[in-house]
Amino acid sequence: QVQLVESGGGLVQPGGSLRLSCAAPRSISSIVAMAWYRRAPGKERELVAQVTSSTDTNYADSVKGRFTISRDNAKNTVYLFMNSLKSEDTAVYYCNVRYVGDYRLRNVWGQGTQVTVSS
Repeated sequence: QVQLVESGGGLVQPGGSLRLSCAAPRSISSIVAMAWYRRAPGKERELVAQVTSSTDTNYADSVKGRFTISRDNAKNTVYLFMNSLKSEDTAVYYCNVRYVGDYRLRNVWGQGTQVTVSS
């Protein structure tokens, strides 16, 4: 059972910053993409940012210019740097990793970490 380890959530004031991290097991060698999703209260889960194996990135329009996703291939870790946080960024953030295992494309989720933006 592949497990992702997330960290970095918490409470921050509007305009503040947070960094989320998500580590996948070193045993995974064929990662296709790593991403962050979020689910705000009463809303559907949405893609926040994604980085592929070729380091191409894409972002939700609502976070462009404020959030940055990056990955450390040596550590199988993906980061989400969140700046200029707004109350509407409050959500549970989930890490997602897609990789090839046993010749199949597989999809694994982290347990989620709460981000609360409030004064």
